[in-house]
Amino acid sequence: MTRATLLKLSLLSLILSVALSALLLQFDWLAPPAATAAEPIDRLLDVVIVISSFVFVIVMVGLFYALWKWRAKPGDESDGEPIHGNTKLEIIWTLIPTIIVLGLAGYSWAVVNDIEKSEAAEDQVSIDVVAQQYKWTFVYNDAKTESGDVLTTNELHVPVGKQLRLKLTAIDVIHSFWVPEWRVKRDLVPKSEHDTSVDDVLLVTPDKVGTYQLVCTELCGWGHATMRALVVVHTQEDYDAWLAEQQANGAGPEIPVANDHDGPGKTSSDTDAEAGQ
Repeated sequence: MTRATLLKLSLLSLILSVALSALLLQFDWLAPPAATAAEPIDRLLDVVIVISSFVFVIVMVGLFYALWKWRAKPGDESDGEPIHGNTKLEIIWTLIPTIIVLGLAGYSWAVVNDIEKSEAAEDQVSIDVVAQQYKWTFVYNDAKTESGDVLTTNELHVPVGKQLRLKLTAIDVIHSFWVPEWRVKRDLVPKSEHDTSVDDVLLVTPDKVGTYQLVCTELCGWGHATMRALVVVHTQEDYDAWLAEQQANGAGPEIPVANDHDGPGKTSSDTDAEAGQ
């Protein structure tokens, strides 16, 4: 291949890469953002799209040029010429993808680290998120019902603009907490009460009022597809009104309790009953 041909192929690849990137960046691949963490994650996705477009175009241009340039002529059934290959080229096409992958890994780590290292706000809302096959239970640590019990619900209601401190607990198998509009995702891993090796606290700040879906994204059994919960982000005034109404209504759903990770978990009342036997 001459330098002129290489230059033409490089220019063609560059033009097609820019065109493909511009096209793909026009689409909203993710749900509309609704949390402060969404912007840096969306920017990371845009970078990945651009780099992926560049790599894809280079491979396709090289492939189709090779198919055209060295195609067999009609009636030619002879064997191809024995060639050793090009060691320098093999090193290059191994080294460049390695650099790209490591670069993306470093950038991803920086983005996630920047999101997760944010300090806890003074007025954050603390909620325990308990996952079991196949439902979610939410425990509002700072809210008591009129009977003195901790408020629990099967829907997640939160105020807009306040940092949420979500303590994630799985009582049977691995689950995963994901609200698409919030972008952040975290696995819920079964563990003993005193195990500190698992990072089970997620900080997220919703910044748009609306109704969303919490989805389990870790295959957790036959009912995995049904493991969803409603997420409602209120204005502070509406959230206070909802909270007061729930506290007045009294008892919510039972809080599930781990059952040695051996099947669906028990509820707190089941454990109390066993203790009394």
